[in-house]
Amino acid sequence: MTRARARAAAWGLLVLALASTLAGCAGAPRPGTAGQDWITESDEPPQRKRARTRVELASGYFEQGQLTVALDEVKQAIQIDPTYAAAFNLRGLIYTALRDPRLAEDSFQQALRLNARDGNTWHNYGWMLCQDGRYAAAFDAFARALDAPAYQGAARTWLARGVCQARAGQPLEAERSLLRAFELDPGNPVTLFNLALLLHQRGDDARAQFYARRLNNSELANAESLWLGLKIERRLGNKDTVAQLAEQLRRRFPASREAGALERGAWDE
Repeated sequence: MTRARARAAAWGLLVLALASTLAGCAGAPRPGTAGQDWITESDEPPQRKRARTRVELASGYFEQGQLTVALDEVKQAIQIDPTYAAAFNLRGLIYTALRDPRLAEDSFQQALRLNARDGNTWHNYGWMLCQDGRYAAAFDAFARALDAPAYQGAARTWLARGVCQARAGQPLEAERSLLRAFELDPGNPVTLFNLALLLHQRGDDARAQFYARRLNNSELANAESLWLGLKIERRLGNKDTVAQLAEQLRRRFPASREAGALERGAWDE
């Protein structure tokens, strides 16, 4: 499987109606240094280097979905260097994926006590709070991430904020955040999908069509995006495009839930 196809298969996990994890959006944690961002790897003492190696291993296991192994590695990193903020950030991500918000919050708060300027930790903490339904606190955390010095993850944070706002019943605010994410990263399939879905749910299919077509005309299209594109084009009365998308869905993803819904004519699923 190519990297592009693997990404296409995975990104659909993040939708407005089903946003149980934001691992792809959260990304691997960046190593922190307890407020000393000017320290380079060559300056690190042996203790920190050993802990960083463990965190890098844990990140790899986390990305592969091996959460228990990742947790074991990050616990060893913390034993080696209990002042390493990145280890607590990753531990928070792992506990978020394990659906343990109490331990996740403890981990993120400890990471922020060690390095309050780390935008990646604020982003990940914000997503955990969103999953826990604490929307006001989540929005504050996302704002802190965006305000963090030298933070390079603005696009993913605007995306996460938009998804969270949609879950909180704030569609207009969600649209603004998702549009900002699109401006910063116009090729992100998760942003394209969520913009198309949000606009479709609001009945603005003419605008939803732009984002759905941009996604479905790329190699990152998947069963969810094709099904959404079908519903948008059907509502707009574009029969030829509906037929083309239906053929793609049947041919490329015959065993998908969306292909089954198409065969049943279950357009409201």
